[in-house]
Amino acid sequence: MDTQQSLPTPTSKGFFERFSSTVAKATGSSAAFIIAMLTVIAWAVSGPFFHYSEDWQLVINTGTTIVTFLMVFLIQKAQNKDSMSVQLKLNELIAATKGASNRLVSVENLTEEELLVLQKHYEMMAEITRQASDLRQSHSVEEAIKDTAEKLEDESESGHVL
Repeated sequence: MDTQQSLPTPTSKGFFERFSSTVAKATGSSAAFIIAMLTVIAWAVSGPFFHYSEDWQLVINTGTTIVTFLMVFLIQKAQNKDSMSVQLKLNELIAATKGASNRLVSVENLTEEELLVLQKHYEMMAEITRQASDLRQSHSVEEAIKDTAEKLEDESESGHVL
C-alpha cells in the first residue's frame, strides 16, 4: 500500500482550524498592528470628549481583555498545529537519513527530565568530537565518536595511549 495515498489532503481542514490559522496570520501582520495602534490613538484622542470617565477607560480595558483572551486560544491552536507539522517533518528527515539516530523520533513526547538527560548526552558527544577529531572531516557526531573510539582502540593495541 502506498503511504502517500493514505495521507490527508491539505483541503481537509476543519472550520476552526482554517479560522484559527487565518486569524493568527492576519493578526501577526503589519496591517493588524497599525489597526490596533490607530484604535488606541482614537481611544486616547476621544478622552477629552468623554471627560476621561470611568466608562471611557472601561471601553479600552474591556475590549483589550476580550481580544487578548480569545487570541490566546486561537494563536495556541495555530501554534500547536505548526509545531506538530515541524515535528513530523523532522521525524521524516531522521527516518529517511542514512546514519541518523532514530532515537530522536518522537522526542517531543519525553519528559523535561528525559530531555535534559539527552541534552547532556549530546553535549558530551559534541565535546568528545571537538577534542578528538577534526569537525571538517566528520559528517556526524556519532561518526566522529566512532572514529575516535577506533583510534583509541588502535592506539591501545599498539601500546600507544593518549
